[in-house]
Amino acid sequence: MTNIPETGRTPRVQIRLVVIQILVLSLLGTLGGRLWYLQIREGSAYAKEASGNHVQQVVQPAVRGSILDARGVALADNETRLVVSASRTDLMKMKDDGKAVLTKLAGVLGMKPQEVMDKVRLCDAKTPQPCWNGSPYQPIPITDEATAKQALQIRERAEDFPGITAEPEAVRRYAAPGDANTAQVLGYLSPVTDEEITKAQDTDSPYLRSDQVGRSGLERQYDKQLRGKAGVTRYEVDNLGRVIGKAESDKAQAGSNLVTSIDARVQRVAEYELDAAMKVARKQFDKITGENYKADSGAVVVMEAKTGRVVAMASAPTYDPNVWVGGISAKDYRALTGKNSDYPLLNRATQGQSAPGSTFKVVSTAAAVEAGYDFDGDYPCTSSYSVGGQVFKNFEGENFGNITLGRALEVSCDTVFYGLADREWKRDGGINPKKGQPKDYFYKAAHQFGLGKKTGIDLPNEVTGRVPDREWKRKYWEANKAAWCKTGKKDGSYVQKIAYENCLEGNKMREGDSINYSIGQGDTLLTPVQEAVIYGALANGGTMYTPTIGKAIVSADGKEVTEIKPKPSGRLPVNRATLAKMDEALAGVATRGTAAWKFQGWPQDKIPLHAKTGTAEVYGKQTTSWLATYSKDYTVIMTISQAGTGSGASGEAVRKIYNSLYGVDAEGKIDKRKALLPTPQKSLPKVQRDGTIKAPKVQKYDPEADEANQETPQGGASETPVATTPSPTAGNRQTRWRPGRRGARGRTA
Repeated sequence: MTNIPETGRTPRVQIRLVVIQILVLSLLGTLGGRLWYLQIREGSAYAKEASGNHVQQVVQPAVRGSILDARGVALADNETRLVVSASRTDLMKMKDDGKAVLTKLAGVLGMKPQEVMDKVRLCDAKTPQPCWNGSPYQPIPITDEATAKQALQIRERAEDFPGITAEPEAVRRYAAPGDANTAQVLGYLSPVTDEEITKAQDTDSPYLRSDQVGRSGLERQYDKQLRGKAGVTRYEVDNLGRVIGKAESDKAQAGSNLVTSIDARVQRVAEYELDAAMKVARKQFDKITGENYKADSGAVVVMEAKTGRVVAMASAPTYDPNVWVGGISAKDYRALTGKNSDYPLLNRATQGQSAPGSTFKVVSTAAAVEAGYDFDGDYPCTSSYSVGGQVFKNFEGENFGNITLGRALEVSCDTVFYGLADREWKRDGGINPKKGQPKDYFYKAAHQFGLGKKTGIDLPNEVTGRVPDREWKRKYWEANKAAWCKTGKKDGSYVQKIAYENCLEGNKMREGDSINYSIGQGDTLLTPVQEAVIYGALANGGTMYTPTIGKAIVSADGKEVTEIKPKPSGRLPVNRATLAKMDEALAGVATRGTAAWKFQGWPQDKIPLHAKTGTAEVYGKQTTSWLATYSKDYTVIMTISQAGTGSGASGEAVRKIYNSLYGVDAEGKIDKRKALLPTPQKSLPKVQRDGTIKAPKVQKYDPEADEANQETPQGGASETPVATTPSPTAGNRQTRWRPGRRGARGRTA
């Protein structure tokens, strides 16, 4: 007898077979479930993904919209260039991957073979520039500077250059009409980055790898509108990348045109006169430093007083934005960004901030009236103002006796404002005010004038300036206390003494801080465009406007026009009566005050001008020139770093800008035929039926063609009011003050 079943299998074998059967069935069930998931539930999604494996895209870049001035003159547009491109798909079909063809092409173009081959290789983490970071199925540009002869050679010998094309294409051009450079306002383009592509992929304006995007200025601010929408042609390819058919395509949509408020003619005058003023300043001797003025940078803003629209905006030093077209060279890049470049990419009208000097006194005047001081009251304009052991001097020790606030603006009397600010500081409780005690009229007024924040101009990277109020001082002290306490010495150098005092009480509003602040010195910072907003508001009756450069967006076909309306941003904290008195006083600055020597002969009865000069001092540098002016139509602000006094360095240039605007000659006669823009441009340029905009020609500015100004050397006349005795050094007058506390370091006129 035996226990072996008739089947010949032991119980152990049977158990193993059952386990195996269970495993097999489980595997089959899992496989079936997975197949159901892939083919049924997610089938459509994977089918869509799989279709992409054999469809490749070729991008046709959209024509970028033009940037036009207020009359339709192109500031930035596109020009047709002969572009030689290579099809990488065709080259890869050749036995040598197209090396022989590229070598021949290099000979025709006058380039090195390796240089051409580098341009068609694909970019990756290990491949340095030059390389191609776009689609490998898209024609790769080799050069956009081919001559007609070179293009003809390539096209006539097509059998020698398979995969190579020479076609006219649109390339960005910065036209500089009439030599109006407008570099910092326009900005420039460069290729889109992978990070930008990823960031924008889920937005309503995604980037393609072939896109050129705005990097600064209007090119960046209005990039979405200017860029348009690229066209896409889709090709079916096999697993080797060979094209086997053509799928659906999307046509390219050209970008819209941007009409600006810039007038190319006025822009050229502003640029020329700013540059000329800086050159003249460099020939003037600075008696304080014992060397000529450096005049290393500057800016000018011309703005419509009643709308905030910018008519001209120049910044120096400047550059040619065309260096970015087609890729900037390493040499040009160093020239724009190196330590010795003076940073021409910086728009000093919106990004350059410095102490405003006496141009700030309009804010202090409004604050004093708000605090209860009578505009027409008597205030001592002494030669100096003493606080403890510290002496704050008036400009060149001038003494005008008791004068009104209006007269203090005209002659730019510092000691009047010293006294008012000091009195308010004491009324607020001094250095240790009680909680809730400080009224801080002078600081609140600055914020109400829109300072300490961006104006909102339609340009990127605008800076805020600075109002050094109690909150700012506390935060600044907390951030710098450790460094001040480490380097400060009670009996050390001037800088060490300041650090020592800041370590102990830098978080407190000291008497000297308030005194200096009242004349636009100390830690106060403004930008030229902020001043333009303030003086524009003084011109129009008190309304502050958000500065704008964009005036309208016009579609490529001209059928859609979207106007960019002026936007009021607030009102000056000044009543009508005080505004009228300030207006009269600022007119007096141009006729009998500190700017009178630069505006002699101006037809004040027909075109009233108003002005305020400023000479700001910064420790370790030469004085900065400020001149803020306005007429009923425009406000013109000019500043030049390390150039001397407000009217001395900037007066003649600002006068010439007004001469050009209104057509005024040396005798003060008005010739309307020579006036560039006697009234602001209100209408938009006319759009033709085909979408084009017909623009007038712009003549180059020739300041020598008509002597519109009295030629007075900067150092040869007095900035002193005509009622006073001129100083022998009044051309670029300087101030002597006793160094000591930080609160006494500044002075301005």
